[in-house]
Amino acid sequence: MLDPVLQVESEPGRKEVKNTTCYMCACRCGIRVTLRDGEVRHIEGNPDHPLNKGVICAKGASGIMKQYSPARLTRPLLRRPGGERGASQFDEISWDQAFEVMAERLSRLRAEDPKKFALFTGRDQMQALTGMFAKQFGTPNYAAHGGFCSVNMAAGLIYTIGGSFWEFGGPDLDRAKLFVMIGTAEDHHSNPLKVAIAKFKRRGGRFISINPVRTGYSAIADEWVPIKPGTDGALMLAITHEIIKQGLYDREFLVHYTNAAELIDLGESSADYGMFIRTDKPVEEGCFDPQNKLWWDRKTNGPVDVRCEGCDPFLLGSYEVAGRPVKTAFQMLKERVEEYTPAWAAGITGIPVETIERLAHEMGVTARDQKIELPIQWTDVWGREHESVSGSPVAFHAMRGLAAHSNGFQTIRALGVLMTILGTIDRPGGFRHKAPFPRPIPPCPKPPNGPDGVQPNTPLDGMPLGWPADPDDLFVDDDGNPVRLDKAFSWEYPLSVHGLMHNVITNAWRGDPYKIDTLLLFMANMAWNSSMNTVKVREMLVDKDDNGEYKIPFIIVADAFQSETVAFADLVLPDTTYLERHDALSMLDRPISEFDGPCDSVRVPVVPPKGDCKPFQDVLIELGTRLGLPAFVTESGARKFRDYPDFVVNFETSPGSGIGFLSGWRGKGGEKFLKGEPNPRQWEMYAKNNCVFHYQLPKSYQYMRNWNKGYLEWARAHGMTRYAEPINVHLYSEVLQKFRLAAQGRRPGRRPPRHLAKRIETYFDPLPFYHEPLESELVDTHEFPLNALTQRPMAMYHSWDSQNAWLRQIHTHNFLFMSPQVGAANGFEDGDWIWVESPHGKVRCMARFSESVEPGTVWTWNAIGKAAGAWGLQPKANESQKGFLLNHVIAEELPPNEAGEHLSNSDPVTGQAAWFDVRVKVYKADDAEPRTTFPQFPAQRRVPGQEGRRGRWQAYFAGLFRRKAGIE
Repeated sequence: MLDPVLQVESEPGRKEVKNTTCYMCACRCGIRVTLRDGEVRHIEGNPDHPLNKGVICAKGASGIMKQYSPARLTRPLLRRPGGERGASQFDEISWDQAFEVMAERLSRLRAEDPKKFALFTGRDQMQALTGMFAKQFGTPNYAAHGGFCSVNMAAGLIYTIGGSFWEFGGPDLDRAKLFVMIGTAEDHHSNPLKVAIAKFKRRGGRFISINPVRTGYSAIADEWVPIKPGTDGALMLAITHEIIKQGLYDREFLVHYTNAAELIDLGESSADYGMFIRTDKPVEEGCFDPQNKLWWDRKTNGPVDVRCEGCDPFLLGSYEVAGRPVKTAFQMLKERVEEYTPAWAAGITGIPVETIERLAHEMGVTARDQKIELPIQWTDVWGREHESVSGSPVAFHAMRGLAAHSNGFQTIRALGVLMTILGTIDRPGGFRHKAPFPRPIPPCPKPPNGPDGVQPNTPLDGMPLGWPADPDDLFVDDDGNPVRLDKAFSWEYPLSVHGLMHNVITNAWRGDPYKIDTLLLFMANMAWNSSMNTVKVREMLVDKDDNGEYKIPFIIVADAFQSETVAFADLVLPDTTYLERHDALSMLDRPISEFDGPCDSVRVPVVPPKGDCKPFQDVLIELGTRLGLPAFVTESGARKFRDYPDFVVNFETSPGSGIGFLSGWRGKGGEKFLKGEPNPRQWEMYAKNNCVFHYQLPKSYQYMRNWNKGYLEWARAHGMTRYAEPINVHLYSEVLQKFRLAAQGRRPGRRPPRHLAKRIETYFDPLPFYHEPLESELVDTHEFPLNALTQRPMAMYHSWDSQNAWLRQIHTHNFLFMSPQVGAANGFEDGDWIWVESPHGKVRCMARFSESVEPGTVWTWNAIGKAAGAWGLQPKANESQKGFLLNHVIAEELPPNEAGEHLSNSDPVTGQAAWFDVRVKVYKADDAEPRTTFPQFPAQRRVPGQEGRRGRWQAYFAGLFRRKAGIE
């Protein structure tokens, strides 16, 4: 390499520019990487990529520092005989040895009891593969990070409108006139959203941000509406109250495209109480909404089949059918929100009555009076021809601020209902779906529904993660006990469609509902920022039984960096960075689709793996082959795939389906798209086309996709949905009512255990309702009067970037931000060392006053605080001495209550981790106390194969001075 002291960048050297896809956050922008003499020298946005169109953020440009991070793991490691967990006492081993250790252990477990192996992954982009591996192994114990991220957002909207925000849908800011953002930090879909907001504001659009904190996006909003955390549902319901009261709802949309006008059985003695009245008309069986329900017709003043020719239903009203009292779903919604007045909501949210009324009026009038009409002909699923597509130009966006509360599911249901009554679903200027959504409500995949779904040496009989439609879909035994380690799909958290990764270590340690043998964690920092009550979790990882054996017998950690969790591993697998591997961002998983059509992308290596690093995808392919898992071997047991790239090219969802992990350049010569035979040159063709495939749908397929005949038939033909049936919006949720009826004992079949019956009956309400966060109901909120939040900083993503020399210059430690009123009330000044204490723990940190925070809230940046010595940092680095985690004050479990002694601190519907429910108090630290954060931990030791520490000034140069410093 050229010596930068003697040479300048313009002088000779082998220079290359390669395209790939960024992974400095989950946005997945297209990037161009400049290399000189084989080393990364510069990263910029790819202007030809449809997602970011050349835009790049600080994180993306700093990927060079991640590549050359001193925290890199480079060798497989095995805990030294006699070494203790947590002490980083490892020996280097070969990959053959690592595979032998895993294959011997896992083959025994698969033959004896597959559920004793658990695979949980963090913020990865390959859940289609990891989920397939778990299913093929036969373990039910698999999930990714969604349960502690934003599963409420996914489940709350998918169970309501058939799609959700971010990867699967979003705000159409190209045509919106009003944009309302609720509970969103800077990390989700960041670059495209920033570009869209900038264009939106230049066009004169009005941007309202509703958030306890004014940072990032909120800082450029035309109006910031501060709100008390966990009360967003009250606001949504009060706005809905006003819109219905003022008659500003979209009647035509509600009648034709939702279940608002359908009649509900309210006969007190009926086993179908609260269910829709159905006719005897035969319907096809399947996971879709059958069209065999009733309206009350205006013309005949009687019940008629829904959507009958010439019928015009009442949207409101109470009637009688065959002697049974009935009401329309919209009538029941109207009655539900009558008590949710702006005055009621003002006392809960902290938002003035006048503001709530004005927001409702602005949303309703904009949707009604500024309608958009596009000259696009389309045909609905009932065969009606439409000359144009109209839209209500009010767009919403929301994420974890709504989701990460124990009332988040019903809050997001309330948001979905509000979006619906305004008529914004998959219409211009409102919310628009992204392929492969919309999908039926709920989607078709289901988990096994009993212990018999887990058998030795047999793939799981169902999907590890799925979408229950009724109690018969729960994964429980005959006594109603959970089959999964995390208790997902049990009566405790029935619709936990992303699992409960945040409870895995505690349940495994406790042996509840059973003991496991091996836990494999990929990209999951469970010994630090990915767990609640981190101190206790770290203790569980090293706890031993009476025989001196670890209560969790064997832990495998796969990661690219020396995270806090690596120290607790028995076996460490060094992963590659995103610049060293192949990745498929697949339509089978979490693609980067656009509103106008499906879009997937790839990563291709721009540099070789460092040391003995191996992509985790290749690890799974090799391990699946050695274990003889059916998807990875032939009938004779021979290897089916050479490696992960070969797997992506040749895998098909079923023999001859033509559908695989990638949609572009299929067919033997790459001449087919979306569906076709495997193409041996598929990776090469992606690389030549900016690493992305984008299929643009015909204009007539791009809107109203829940009911668009052309789109639904196209989606069925290309494997994105099983049925070309209408996906009507569920203002009223029969799915939830089925669980409530089971809890009430009204119907035959599965019923919850007695101690959980009231919990199910309360929270599985078929209409959105507001309740306090569960922790607030169980702790003394007078002693702990403040809400505490975290959010990701714009310049960092999870805990990945504290080892990044460039980004550390922006955030090297964090403060606890609060209103000056809080400091004045508690006797401390800006910059003072303070204690923040909850009923569960306390943290010492520094205070920072801000006028940009709701007065009853304190908050900090997530995951900047680090354990001493982790991530290749000096033990006395600011991240460990001044940085801190709020995780130390967040409880993993609720206080014992009538529903159980060990219930997760999570939403009772989905199991979403309730990170933002914690209540705290703050007070000044004593002047004699150390000026370092608390708690502190012994410095984590570096591991074999990790680089020696660099000089401080060298840390700012990536790819330079490496030979001089003896760094390979």
